[in-house]
Amino acid sequence: MRLTQKHIICLVLFFFTAIAFVKAQQRGPLDTMRVHAFITPEGDTIPESVLPSVEVFAKLTGPWKNYWADWTRLRNAVYVTYPYAIAASRIMNDVNAKLNGVTDKKKRREIIKSREKELKKEFADQLVKLSVYQGKVLMKLINRQTGNNCYEIISEYKGFFNAAFWQTIAFVFGSNLKQSYNPSGDDADMEKIVKDVEKMYGYKS
Repeated sequence: MRLTQKHIICLVLFFFTAIAFVKAQQRGPLDTMRVHAFITPEGDTIPESVLPSVEVFAKLTGPWKNYWADWTRLRNAVYVTYPYAIAASRIMNDVNAKLNGVTDKKKRREIIKSREKELKKEFADQLVKLSVYQGKVLMKLINRQTGNNCYEIISEYKGFFNAAFWQTIAFVFGSNLKQSYNPSGDDADMEKIVKDVEKMYGYKS
């Protein structure tokens, strides 16, 4: 029987198919490699693998450099002033609780004076060492802790004239006793730092 070209092509294809089938039945060293698996709620098993971490380095652009410089400055200021804000707010909240319902001016002054000395003794020396920027952060944090801005606190404790005076001093130094605290807006970064401080040192608002 004479083989035609068509017969030869068929034999070659059959030969390579047979080799491929035999190879498929053989197992290599990596064919039984164990991997982690994730089981879905439906019961399906999906193989998974853990990739090694990769560190990516890049140069910070100008705006990002400025952002992180400002953030570091803010973080340092919060670390310095937050303990003062916590301690001062506890005294102020206690005073406000005692003043609640008291209408007699003389009694109100007595309540305020009873804790005013404590405030001065505990904070006077430390607070004068703060920078203007740290003072701004402290006023924000006091507002956060008490719900009142520093102008309202001074006006309540020392009268309108003293409040107006200190508001003028604060304005000269680029600050504002009436500034409020907005944790979901302008003060979002400060709020994140405060939360970290509370977790790290166990402070409770």
